[in-house]
Amino acid sequence: MQHDSYADDYIRDILRDTHTIAMVGASTNWKRPSYFVMKYMQSKGFRVIPVNPGSAGEDLLGETVVASLSEISVPVDMVDIFRNSEAAGAITDEAVTIGAKIIWMQFTVRNDAAAKRAEDAGLRVIMDRCPKVEYSRLNGELSWNGFNSRIISSKRPKR
Repeated sequence: MQHDSYADDYIRDILRDTHTIAMVGASTNWKRPSYFVMKYMQSKGFRVIPVNPGSAGEDLLGETVVASLSEISVPVDMVDIFRNSEAAGAITDEAVTIGAKIIWMQFTVRNDAAAKRAEDAGLRVIMDRCPKVEYSRLNGELSWNGFNSRIISSKRPKR
C-alpha cells in the first residue's frame, strides 16, 4: 500500500474496528499531545492503554501505565506510536508479536520498512496522521474549530 494519502473509508474502517488502543509514548504530563489524544479517544469510547517505561506503574487517566506492549494482558486492536520514526520499527515488530491488528504512527512518524513488515504480517498501517484528528474530521467535529472536515458544508450537494 502507498502511504502518502489514505481514503476516508480506509481510516473510517480502522477506527470502526478499533476498541482497544495501546499508546506507546503516552505521557503523564497533561501538556503533552499524547495526553490530549488519550483523553479524547477515551471520551469517544476507546480503551487506551498507556505504554511508557519511564512512567510504568503510574496512573494515567484511569489506566495503569505499562512498560512495554508485551505487558498488556488484553487483546490490542491498534498500537498508536508517539515515538520517533526510528523507534517505530521495533515498536511495530513488538505489535506484530502481540497480535495487534493496526499500526498507527503519529504526525511526523513514518517508517516505510516497518510498515511493510506489518502489512506482510496482515496488519493495517497509517503513518503521519493522528487518530484524534481523523476521528474528529470524519465525524464533523473539526468544523466547530473552523477546519474543513468535508463532512459538513454550507454548500448544496451537487446532483
